[in-house]
Amino acid sequence: MAATDDHFQHNVIPIGFIAFFTPLSYILVVLGNSELGFFSDLPWIIFSLGSFFAWKIVIFFFIWAYLSIFLYNGKPYAGPPIVSNGYVPKYAANGTLYYIISLISFGAFAYFIDPNLCLNIYQDFGSIVAVLNITALVFVGWLMQKGISNPEAKGDPEQDNLEGYSLQYLYYRGIELHPRIYGVDVKQLTNCRIGMMGWALLVIAFTVANIQLNGLQPGPLAHAILISIYLFKFFYWETGYFNTLDITLDRAGYYLCWGCLVWVQCFYTFTAYYMVSRPDKRDNWYEAFPVLFFGTLSILFNYITDRQKEKFRQSKGKCFIWNRPAKKIDVEYIDHNGLKRRNTLLTSGYWGIVRHLNYVFELLTALIWSIPAYRGSFILPFAYFFFLVILLVHRTIRDDEKCEKKYGEGWRRYKAAVPYKMIPYIY
Repeated sequence: MAATDDHFQHNVIPIGFIAFFTPLSYILVVLGNSELGFFSDLPWIIFSLGSFFAWKIVIFFFIWAYLSIFLYNGKPYAGPPIVSNGYVPKYAANGTLYYIISLISFGAFAYFIDPNLCLNIYQDFGSIVAVLNITALVFVGWLMQKGISNPEAKGDPEQDNLEGYSLQYLYYRGIELHPRIYGVDVKQLTNCRIGMMGWALLVIAFTVANIQLNGLQPGPLAHAILISIYLFKFFYWETGYFNTLDITLDRAGYYLCWGCLVWVQCFYTFTAYYMVSRPDKRDNWYEAFPVLFFGTLSILFNYITDRQKEKFRQSKGKCFIWNRPAKKIDVEYIDHNGLKRRNTLLTSGYWGIVRHLNYVFELLTALIWSIPAYRGSFILPFAYFFFLVILLVHRTIRDDEKCEKKYGEGWRRYKAAVPYKMIPYIY
């Protein structure tokens, strides 16, 4: 039975995942644009090597994102060490400045130099997705080869001992936890500086294209404003992201890196892209304003929730939450040297209600900013929301398994204090 499970996990899932999601990224281009035909345009997009314009856009953006790690007065930030070998990843803490400068630069270029830039991005999005796929698939292959021949740090059992793992599984999962490329942490580059920033810029591009084609509509504008606020919050909190499962557990392979380089760009931006070819003549500010208000409120609560844990972590548990000393549970774990270490888990504030209330606000925000795209069908406009439900529920399960393995009895005491994962008395 165990052998069958391993075969399924190491062979069937990787191949199925790659074979499903890679072509789906192209299909989304056609589904989101009502002017494209499934049979007439999809084959051209899938087999396209990308236009000259698409290559220029992607290469310039990748270079811009890479240089951002060194520019904008980026202060070094040390992430949590790998438990198995003690390796401490290094990042650049300049996310907020990078986000603001990128938006201003993009807006200035589109306004003063190339007024048709956003429209061209929308109309050539199929080529852009093709270029992103080509570069991402090759890059993931390079990461796998690097992990085998020249890993960043030794002493990680899942990295050093690759016997029994198929090549397709290593390509899908990745090998290294914190690879670097010419002085830059790969995950900060792909996840944050390319993935999240690309999301922001593409939504703005699609919204401007919508205005150029259909005139100013409150719904798409409200959607873009909420995305921009949400991503400002992300970059303001970027160093906190380095403590999440994406960074501390997931390895740099297809699942994570292709996901940020391609999937985020074509799927997370889908709602804004979808609305361009489907203008709503009934759109009005009376409906858009509640979306803006409640969406902003949800983002604020999401930030406050994350900020409580960040404050608790930075003060090593010696802080006040809701005007009271933070409650905590002391736990122990064994580090890479076999030494017993201590940690503390927050059990007050929002983190005393459920273990992942921040995920609830993430879902609420995604639901709210999808409302302007509603055209009588819930499937496509709310696809991101449904995807996020699955992703975050799965993440709570993975987090539980990881912490159970690391903290053991201490984690069980924590679960007794905070028994529910996302919704009190339900889940």
